[in-house]
Amino acid sequence: MNQRIIHITADPVILFGPNDRHLRTIREKYPELNIVARGNEVRVAGPKAELEDFLGHFEQLQHHVAKYNELPRKVLDDILDGDGGEEPEQGGNGVGDEVIVHGNAGLRVKARTRNQQLLVDAVAGHDMIFAVGPAGTGKTYTAVALAVRALKDRQVRRIILTRPAVEAGENLGFLPGDLREKLDPYLQPLYDALRDMVPPQKLMDYLDTGVIQIAPLAFMRGRTLDHAFVILDEAQNASLPQLKMFLTRMGRDAKFVITGDTTQVDLPDRIRSGLTPAMMHLRGVKGVAVIELDERDVIRHELVTRVIAAFKEIEEGRAPSHGRSTGPTNH
Repeated sequence: MNQRIIHITADPVILFGPNDRHLRTIREKYPELNIVARGNEVRVAGPKAELEDFLGHFEQLQHHVAKYNELPRKVLDDILDGDGGEEPEQGGNGVGDEVIVHGNAGLRVKARTRNQQLLVDAVAGHDMIFAVGPAGTGKTYTAVALAVRALKDRQVRRIILTRPAVEAGENLGFLPGDLREKLDPYLQPLYDALRDMVPPQKLMDYLDTGVIQIAPLAFMRGRTLDHAFVILDEAQNASLPQLKMFLTRMGRDAKFVITGDTTQVDLPDRIRSGLTPAMMHLRGVKGVAVIELDERDVIRHELVTRVIAAFKEIEEGRAPSHGRSTGPTNH
């Protein structure tokens, strides 16, 4: 009988889940092991091979919690099933283990779902890609990783990230500061992704020299974007004329990725989103790919998947699904 004592370096509450839910999942994955968690220690005993496998996966779980301060059920399952391992392999769900880019603090960014892998493959074979789906499906994050890889591999000379300056219930005029200070909150998700993947000093240098440019969609007018990896984020908040303006900026040796969620349009009622009609008419055009992600691709907190499903029922006018656990209700 082999035994090991592991000192927990991540938050044990997050690591083991509410009411030890994650810990029970881990025990089910390793039925031959005796796993006892007390305080900041875990005692594990059992056959050597299974113990070694457990140690590797447990270290990956700790690393994820330390990095993101969360452990969604999908990530837990992926790591325990081996999708977070070091050896390249192709799983039955069509998701490879190829690292798109090695980020900061040991972060390895890769496709975690089948549709994310389709996005990675589409960028390799097309110059214009539409990636649409609900919140949390990794559209923007995966696209930014592909852009950083293209820059590192010298496939492009610059990265241009843009999005409409439109948010629910917000108006630029109501925000304090100069133009850049007004725009930064709208572009924050793009900064967050870059900070995960590019060392801080190099990122500052890239931003200062224009190798990486982040700007609102309106600033794209009149430009020709050559030798660039260009991402339009939140494209559901662009009108059809704005999308036409943007898509016709494509220059030589450029890649365009357009991401959006057609269920979360924040435009005023009098303005229609141009994303759906643009995809409809460009689908099937040579050089254009359309990747549709869904709730199965959500890699945020597991509740996000349930929220998306609930709102889908509302939008389709359906009654709530029977058997859904609603939890306690206060009267």
